[in-house]
Amino acid sequence: MAQPDFPELTLPQMLRDHAVRTPSRIAARQKDFGIWNAVDWAGYYERSANVGHGFRTLGLSQGGHVAILSENRIEWVLSQLGAGLFGAVTIGVYPTSPANEVAYVLEHSDAEIIVCEDQEQVDKVIEVKAQLPRLRRIVVVETKGMRNYPKDLVVAFAHLEREGAAHAREHPSLIDEVLAQQTLPDVALMIYTSGSTGKPKGAMLTYGNLRAQAVAVRERLGLTPDVTHLSYLPLCHVAEQMTTVMAPIYLGSQINFGESIRTVQEDLREVAPTMFLGVPRIWEKLHSSIYVRMLEAGGLRRRLFDWAYEGCEPFAETPNVERTPAQKLRFALCYLLVFRALQNYIGLRRAKVAMTGAAPISPRIVRFFRTIGIPLVEVYGMTETSGVALGQRPGELVPGYVGPAVFNIDARIGEMGELILRGDTVFSGYYKNEEATRTALRDGWLHTGDVVSMERDQFKIVDRLKDIMITAGGKNLSPSEIENTVKGSPYIKECIVIGEARKYVSALIQIDYETVGKWAEEHRIVYTNFRNLAENAAVRDLIDGEISASNAQLAQVSHIRRFHLLTKELDHDDDEVTATMKVRRANVQAKYAADIDRLYSAA
Repeated sequence: MAQPDFPELTLPQMLRDHAVRTPSRIAARQKDFGIWNAVDWAGYYERSANVGHGFRTLGLSQGGHVAILSENRIEWVLSQLGAGLFGAVTIGVYPTSPANEVAYVLEHSDAEIIVCEDQEQVDKVIEVKAQLPRLRRIVVVETKGMRNYPKDLVVAFAHLEREGAAHAREHPSLIDEVLAQQTLPDVALMIYTSGSTGKPKGAMLTYGNLRAQAVAVRERLGLTPDVTHLSYLPLCHVAEQMTTVMAPIYLGSQINFGESIRTVQEDLREVAPTMFLGVPRIWEKLHSSIYVRMLEAGGLRRRLFDWAYEGCEPFAETPNVERTPAQKLRFALCYLLVFRALQNYIGLRRAKVAMTGAAPISPRIVRFFRTIGIPLVEVYGMTETSGVALGQRPGELVPGYVGPAVFNIDARIGEMGELILRGDTVFSGYYKNEEATRTALRDGWLHTGDVVSMERDQFKIVDRLKDIMITAGGKNLSPSEIENTVKGSPYIKECIVIGEARKYVSALIQIDYETVGKWAEEHRIVYTNFRNLAENAAVRDLIDGEISASNAQLAQVSHIRRFHLLTKELDHDDDEVTATMKVRRANVQAKYAADIDRLYSAA
């Protein structure tokens, strides 16, 4: 297979190239106060260059580190590209992180400058400033309420751009001189792992890694320069970097930044992107949203939906070209009557490809969206592979599998069933952590820590190697398989399986407050808050029925025999989940140890 024809250029060099070749083509749009403002490639490059020059006026050293603490917006990417144009490395920090986590990342990464979204984020940095001897300045995008902050420490983003523009006029050839020395092996980005089992590690990704990922995702998904995407997942996560920065800048495609994370649903409907990436929690939320909508509709509309869904589900995974004339006719009718409205409701009617990745997902959720006509493919990747490493081909969907290796990646199964990878997308190592680097990279192969199985060239993710459980009876269990089957229920938001060295499987269950609340209203059950709802006997019976339905899809040894309903939502601030909402199993099990013991005490 011939390699897609991307130039051998770094990301900043590619940005400059688009500014020269297609200056007036729209590169990005940002929504402010309800209005979408467009930026062409010439403007994208010019603003990025001004930001980079501005960083230089603040004393950013050659090869220095710039951190960004913000929700997704164009200033995030301008800061990243501006840093790259001057040979600096970018580090993303989750905007939901408390001050102590911000301090760890900034101190460990040796950040010299941090770009913050607003006063809330600036205050986190100032709170821990004494722990950050290398931090020179704080740049803030939204300056509301910050008039009296120290001018020698905090500078407005707009001021940074103005100063940068002046510096650019004085040094017109500076960027060209820097880019002339920039090469693909140079480190471009540091992305910190979620830290679900320990301190986050800073994975160093090179420009070669970013280019290789753009090549891989274009080959696997058939992306073109005409693709559009809404950027909403955190840009400090590799998945959103792939779809907001890597692929668009090499393809020359358009990226859209919504008003805020709270307006994603509305923004999706307005943008109607042709490409969409959702982590499992997003797909679960969309599924629940549709379910609630059907509950509210009731009557004829609910029966019509049930008829359409039941009629199209049997051929959900059959590519359109392989469907029989009767199947094509049935889907066309269901689309006109039901599915088109649902696709419009979630903003994905124009989607040519939709992805789910970053964590395992319930097969029931995947089948639901494929049934209603969303072209959902499963992909697998990790921070250390710069994004997608395995991915389904849109026309070859094998349920439960995540597809073969992407372009320029070799994949094989190592000891204990572990997936190991090598190729151009594999990272260069962990920052200031040689021991962890040696553990992950051995003889040129990345040891992923994920257990897989394989059929032909299709891989199936079983679970994390460290999460595989062995019951008291010596049976091996995959908690992820059990959890994701259970989370296929619209009434269950989180499931944490217990089973290591136990006589049987039990679970901690967090209800989906919105859908269970809607169900309670339909059944005239009065409740006042999350705890009150979770403790209701009728709700327990509802969840018991959902778990019984899930057990029917699992092997006998994997059946959940007993469960405990959590009376609060798992929270990042309580150290129960990471910034990416991955459950910190050890922390949760320690916190609810007494409840877990009661699940086994009467057995």
